[in-house]
Amino acid sequence: MQLVINGQPRDLPALAAGATLQDLFAALDIKQDRVAVEHNGSIVSRSAWPTTTVADGDRFEIVHFVGGGTL
Repeated sequence: MQLVINGQPRDLPALAAGATLQDLFAALDIKQDRVAVEHNGSIVSRSAWPTTTVADGDRFEIVHFVGGGTL
């Protein structure tokens, strides 16, 4: 499957038709606890990840949250 992730084209042959966002995270080895996802220009709520399907040509922006710093 061909996707655009954070502006970069990616070929992910492990993803088949009917794959979900959770399958995408697994294919990219992304931990799901500290990310936000935009799918084709729309923010996807965490509760919708298991049912949001991924299709060839879809565009994603995936943001990782990082903690740290001083107070």
